Amino acid sequence: MSLADTARALVETARRLGQPLDSSAASVQRSVARWESAKRPILPSDRYQLLLAHLYARDADGQIALGSGSDFAQLLNALADLGESETQLRELRALLVRTATDDGTGLLALLGPTTQLSMAAALADPARVDDALLAGMRAAVADVNAQVGSLPFARLQLLLAPVIESCRRLLAGGVPGPLRSELRTVAAQAYTLAGRLAFETGDDQASRALYAAATDAAGKLGVPWRRAVVHMSHALVTLYSAPGIEAARELVDAAVRDARTGDSVRVRARAHALQAEIAARSGAERHAQTALSLAWYDLDRDLDGDPAPTSFTADHLRGFEGLCELYVGDAAVAHDVFADSAEALDRPRERVQRAIVSTDQALACIRLGAPERAADLLHACVDSAASTGGRVPALRLRQARKELRPWRREGFVADLDDHLIDVSARAAHR
Repeated sequence: MSLADTARALVETARRLGQPLDSSAASVQRSVARWESAKRPILPSDRYQLLLAHLYARDADGQIALGSGSDFAQLLNALADLGESETQLRELRALLVRTATDDGTGLLALLGPTTQLSMAAALADPARVDDALLAGMRAAVADVNAQVGSLPFARLQLLLAPVIESCRRLLAGGVPGPLRSELRTVAAQAYTLAGRLAFETGDDQASRALYAAATDAAGKLGVPWRRAVVHMSHALVTLYSAPGIEAARELVDAAVRDARTGDSVRVRARAHALQAEIAARSGAERHAQTALSLAWYDLDRDLDGDPAPTSFTADHLRGFEGLCELYVGDAAVAHDVFADSAEALDRPRERVQRAIVSTDQALACIRLGAPERAADLLHACVDSAASTGGRVPALRLRQARKELRPWRREGFVADLDDHLIDVSARAAHR
């Protein structure tokens, strides 16, 4: 595409988006020339970056393509070379993912054109699976996971569906032996995420089946920490979808056993933290404190080279500390821990977790005799739960609202109920 063609395309893109440019096509062309200068290229402004993203997100056929090998992916690489920050590029990508799925289209957008072609060939003949295809599938799973908290869970299910179906068919086919291990790794990650998404959208039967498939795939890897990750995710959804606490406890204990023999210290810390939560919910204070101490011991070790470097942090662990204080300790301590944890969970991917922590903070307020403050916190949680369709935040909200029954005639509780009713009504008319 020539400089003039690019300039005209940018002007048209701005018009289509309802953000027409004040500059003439000639002026835009001069800007394009400065970005593409061989001697001293400059970084496009934020507004032009957005227009370029929308322009290059569509292929020649007008289809959305954001995955590896797409023009959009090459644009992000070019912006990175010009000095744009990772944070800005991540936000730009997240915005385009949301845009791509707003109208229900673009469900293959996270699979780049090369990956889509390779996948079609591999599904016809599994012997044609190669490293590039598996890398594209792994990147698509990571992309969907990164959008948790930014997109509704139902939409994330649709984005992940092509990878789930491909994993099922390829695992049943004749994939070359050396690549089967990597395929199982991708499948374990995809099935685990899909199990969580199915739970969040209320399909417990599908969730159980997906977790069973994830456990099977991870178990065949011979890498214990990966199966521990599956067990922990399964334990959390079981805690909210099965009566009692015993089924979740069994999964957490299995995760601890796997994590203790695995290579990831962070996964081990998370397993001990979950063990502490289960113990606290059961009223076993000493057991909860012992498990928390083990989790802190894990995180205080040398974490360099951990195979799951972003899986668990001290900020996450403080949230578990708050839960233990809430159930078997001091509600005032729990409140302060939850407040600090919620403030630290500030990334879009952590939005659901932040809503959960804030709801727990509201429970602590109620137990401290500050119900109005609790209601204030819950208003933000209502909006977060509604925007993502998150089941856990909704269940925690229900629990907190029950705790407010003694103040049901107060205005602040009536305002919260009105907010809940309003959100429910909007959801019903979508």
